[in-house]
Amino acid sequence: MIDWKNIDTVLLDMDGTLLDLHFDNYFWLTHLPRRYAEHYGITEAEALEKLSAHIKAHEGTLNWYCLEYWSEFLGMDVLSLKQEIQHKIQIRPFVVEFLQALQRQDKRLVLITNAHPQSLGLKLEVTEIDRWLHMVISSHEFQQPKEAQAFWQQLRQREPFDPQRTLFIDDTVRILDSAREFGIRHLLCLHQPDSQREHRNIEAYPAIHHFDEVMPV
Repeated sequence: MIDWKNIDTVLLDMDGTLLDLHFDNYFWLTHLPRRYAEHYGITEAEALEKLSAHIKAHEGTLNWYCLEYWSEFLGMDVLSLKQEIQHKIQIRPFVVEFLQALQRQDKRLVLITNAHPQSLGLKLEVTEIDRWLHMVISSHEFQQPKEAQAFWQQLRQREPFDPQRTLFIDDTVRILDSAREFGIRHLLCLHQPDSQREHRNIEAYPAIHHFDEVMPV
């Protein structure tokens, strides 16, 4: 699936790619509505309905990923709420072995995530996956999400790479679409970013279940 001799740089998403997306889905769909309902004295169903509508309205924008925005909107400390369930933050299977194998082949490993710096910091503290990476970049540094072409333009200025010799791995099709528009040649998706949810059938891009399927020899 991947011709590693033609790849110098590997750009890696975090949530749903290197880390199990179950933490994030559980937080936004279960934990946050529960704590919001307790805080404001409403039912969990009412809380979920209100939150879901607002989340949907901002999907794909920088606000969607911004903990400061959500803390202000909700009147609650979202980072503290995430810390309450940080035990659910988990590295996906074969990720460490995959990163180590790429290091041995002298590939440039760069994490690019839409996660807010506070959320990113929490996950790096728990997992320490940055020990296997050369660079970690949050899209909030550029004030543009990965869905925007402006993100990729600023990324290339910060971290020079040849799009024709770069592999980008992400679990979100609309973000892969943005990378393809920018000219990144090698693109890979994930069938099951959340280990607790059903397998997805990805047709637009090559996709894997786990990284053992594309492990460099």
